[in-house]
Amino acid sequence: MSDTVALNPGPALAAATRAGVEPRGAKPRRALSGRNIMLYGTLAVAALYYLLPLYVMVVTSMKGMPEIRLGNIFSPPLEVTFEPWVKAWAQACTGLNCDGLSRGFWNSVRITVPSTLISILVASVNGYALANWKFKGADLFFTILIVGAFIPYQVMIYPIVIVLREMGIYGTLTGLVIVHTIFGMPILTLLFRNYFSSLPEELFKAARIDGAGFWQIYFRIMLPMSLPIFVVAMILQITGIWNDFLFGVVFTRPEYYPMTVQLNNIVNSVQGVKEYNVNMAATLLTGAVPLIVYFVSGRLFVRGIAAGAVKG
Repeated sequence: MSDTVALNPGPALAAATRAGVEPRGAKPRRALSGRNIMLYGTLAVAALYYLLPLYVMVVTSMKGMPEIRLGNIFSPPLEVTFEPWVKAWAQACTGLNCDGLSRGFWNSVRITVPSTLISILVASVNGYALANWKFKGADLFFTILIVGAFIPYQVMIYPIVIVLREMGIYGTLTGLVIVHTIFGMPILTLLFRNYFSSLPEELFKAARIDGAGFWQIYFRIMLPMSLPIFVVAMILQITGIWNDFLFGVVFTRPEYYPMTVQLNNIVNSVQGVKEYNVNMAATLLTGAVPLIVYFVSGRLFVRGIAAGAVKG
């Protein structure tokens, strides 16, 4: 009888309820419990903290200077104008140049695209080799890469300047692409190595038994299963390279300045009247690309980060 009750508790539970015995177990949580109020209240405050400056930037960029001088930065624009956006993109002056952010935008594109593609390609092969093809000295190589990920950039600036000068590419976009590619390699290799280690090892062994080689396994098995971690690497590289200021101002000349350096020159310009609406529009334009990339692929980013953190 006891075995029957254990396998089918429905009748016993109904009998206990009819007998007036209260069922045991955790009670359902109330929707407005103190814990939920604290949790959602904290999230609301954090969201307000980050969204309020963004709101101020957006509404300020759509106001004219006479309205801005009234001093109410939180009020919506009485008359919406996109002239500050046009001026920030094509007319704002930085020294002798008055072509706005447009030149810096295309420089950033020419820097970000090859740096991202090359670093992800090389790091994915590195991570795949370190996870599945153990070679002599693999652990030492991986340790050196990890140490390289934590070396402050400022320590490496002067040696890199000398190396690029001797190579004849200092002050060019090619030199800056090489710098971003190298500095992105350690952390990307770590991500890919952890992700490939989390994949079922049986797939790799079965492919080896079937006679597949290094590149066949990489392109036919590992690559199709690695979309989330590739998205993670892409977002990290695009965000880091696009938002970079230090390397852009050190390793390039004014005609090759990326968008962030152009933004700094526009905001800190001492010529003429301080146009806050133009500055806000320029700031939003500069941050638009990494924001769009993240919002489009944010779900895959979270999946890739979670999968890459399973194994170390």
